[in-house]
Amino acid sequence: QVQLEESGGGLVQAGDSLRLSCTASGHTSIAYAMAWFRQAPGKEREFVATIHWSGGSTSYADSVKGRFTISRNSLQMNNLKPEDTAVYYCAVDSRGLFRIRPNSTAAYNYWGRGTQVTVSS
Repeated sequence: QVQLEESGGGLVQAGDSLRLSCTASGHTSIAYAMAWFRQAPGKEREFVATIHWSGGSTSYADSVKGRFTISRNSLQMNNLKPEDTAVYYCAVDSRGLFRIRPNSTAAYNYWGRGTQVTVSS
């Protein structure tokens, strides 16, 4: 079992930066990858970024590429835009499915409860 808790969300203005943290506890040695997803009101949860736990390789959604940087326990978000407003979730894959579907929620079997990020224009 892995428990995840996100922190660092808040209300910022367009162009500002935020750093989200994901604190993991439990059997974290079973993790193959960690990812961030986000969900805006009325929309489906969407992929933001993922990192291979041991190798460190990363992948980003086109909408955040060049602005966001993922590490094993955080997501640095720069030059935030109003369209980045959402609840952000960190997730862990303990089954190795991220190799097949790194952008899919189905690849990740442990989830945090989320942290709200609101970007005003």
